Amino acid sequence: MSPQISVIIPAYNGERTILETIASVRQQTFSDFELIIINDGSTDKTLDLVNSVEDPRIKIFSYNNGGLPEARNRGISHATGEFITFIDADDLWTPDKLELQLAALQQHPEAGLAYSWTYYMDDRGEAFHSSNTVSFEGNVFANLLLGNFLESGSNPLIRRQAIDSTGEFDSTLKYCEDWEYWLRLAVRWPFVVVPKQQIFYRQTSGSMSSKIEVLEKYHLIMVERVFQSAPLELQFLKNQSLANIYQFLAHSYLTRLSGASGAKLASQKLKTAISLYPKILLTKKVQVLVFKLLLIKVLSPKIASYLLQIISKIRASRMQYSDKKANSPV
Repeated sequence: MSPQISVIIPAYNGERTILETIASVRQQTFSDFELIIINDGSTDKTLDLVNSVEDPRIKIFSYNNGGLPEARNRGISHATGEFITFIDADDLWTPDKLELQLAALQQHPEAGLAYSWTYYMDDRGEAFHSSNTVSFEGNVFANLLLGNFLESGSNPLIRRQAIDSTGEFDSTLKYCEDWEYWLRLAVRWPFVVVPKQQIFYRQTSGSMSSKIEVLEKYHLIMVERVFQSAPLELQFLKNQSLANIYQFLAHSYLTRLSGASGAKLASQKLKTAISLYPKILLTKKVQVLVFKLLLIKVLSPKIASYLLQIISKIRASRMQYSDKKANSPV
């Protein structure tokens, strides 16, 4: 008898985190799942580590490296569950992730996808801030045009029927292939939300400028493609969507590229965002960016970076305290 849920882990050189990710799946309160691991041409100890885990629900398939979207497509081809979900080899879930998302889809049989809220973690796996707690449901296509509020590919649980009607991930996109896929799903299927942080999304602390340039390239390609087929009445959202991307790029340069060069590139991208959609200045994210850039301009980049790190740590401590308090028994 087929399991109700197929969990797919695309894994490429994930030896540092793969066992922790597998453990977070095996610790789910909902246990009727198969765990499909796609070894995407790893050259480290990923395959050996995966093979060391004894669990009859685990199925391992090895391929030459094809990239993340292709690994997800390969996982779908092996999946037998009525529902399918993905988790990257360095992300984590709360134990009730599958249980609550499945319940949401069962309560809304018209919906094709259930999503939750996200925590962002650093390289060490420590949550340092939460995502936007949006609750878009039903026809979310317009909301999704403005930004990927699902945050990552490790978030949603999707009906197999919805995946069959939508097709494969676009393997020509090196970035934002998940956002593009959610948009194609949203054209055909309503979404439903689980209003709780259940995804722990790991972010790397450093990044080369060239990598962010590639990220920009594929985001712009994706947006152009999506708006070419979007309804006429939604075309007015294009500038706002592009502005949100440039705000994201500004944040990426500021947080991943240290020193004056990162601040300079962040300022350029932020100016582009504001020119495209001036009302973006009213958002908290942009106001925080402006504050950080002004701080760097007034102080030296080194001192400003030190102060911002302290502020970030204080914020993370407060968030973790609030979560412990909220989750403690009365």
